[in-house]
Amino acid sequence: MPVTRRLFLAAPVLAAPALAQPAWPDRPVRLVVPYPPGGGLDALARALADRLTPVWRQAVTVDNRPGGATIPGTDAVAKAAPDGHVLLMTSDASVTANPHLHARLPHDPMKDLAPVSYLLDVHQMVLMHPDVAARDMAGLVAAARVRPGALNYGSYGPGSQPHLLFEALKAREGIDIAQVAYRGLTPAVLGTVSGEVQGTLAGVASAREFLATGQLRALAVGRPARLPQLPDVPTLIEAGYPEADPRTWFGLFAPARTPPALLARIQADVAAAMEDPMVRERHLTPNGYTVHAATPEASAALVAADFEAKRELVRLSNARVD
Repeated sequence: MPVTRRLFLAAPVLAAPALAQPAWPDRPVRLVVPYPPGGGLDALARALADRLTPVWRQAVTVDNRPGGATIPGTDAVAKAAPDGHVLLMTSDASVTANPHLHARLPHDPMKDLAPVSYLLDVHQMVLMHPDVAARDMAGLVAAARVRPGALNYGSYGPGSQPHLLFEALKAREGIDIAQVAYRGLTPAVLGTVSGEVQGTLAGVASAREFLATGQLRALAVGRPARLPQLPDVPTLIEAGYPEADPRTWFGLFAPARTPPALLARIQADVAAAMEDPMVRERHLTPNGYTVHAATPEASAALVAADFEAKRELVRLSNARVD
């Protein structure tokens, strides 16, 4: 087992001793989200903040720090005091992808962050404009071979989920599909809807309305089982591309050395908030998320496994940024 993974799995055990006293929180709690307002992660963070405020009897505020491939926002939490008053709610990009994409980070996510809870899996879909004849992954590969260089896909920059998937597909099949980088996921989806690009990768929350109106077509979904909302769309595993699936998830983290007892308390309260019927009905079920709300120990194992999977995906896609 790699040293980094051993250290991360051991993080809850190696953290500082238990709290000397239970007076937490004694001031507002800041939930850093390294993405702009309006996305699925931000919406869920705000819903959880609303429900945790009365539980913790302190204001829980969302602090959006977008940009820089989530690095600045993540760094702010990695270097915060390990007292539970500054937390990070982010995606896999910050913790398991960036270390493989960037040679020099101002922090080591696997050492400088402690997992509070692996919250949920976001199941991405390979999406195509309906003018593309392909109706499955095999059809996409065939279309790219017939017209080399004629197809393109929308990403939101090097190392983004669409970039990882399509570059891995290109490397495996020897096809030519050009990348067009947008400033975010929503512009990439809208670019595909308009036909400016032919394809992208996005979750149910971003694509649902366009799938319903026939403005987008789903070729495959990245999850172990098919989505209940799209039972006829095969998984990437079924389509024969398990290695190209850029598993996407949301997680909650604290600075390293946060006491294990405090991590456990925060996780328990967050898990209870995610059981709230309004949270489930508005933010979880409609978006096709698979909820885990895992304990710190289970989360450490899940994150460590994804760290190794992302290492292989970045190698396969040759997507390293610097």
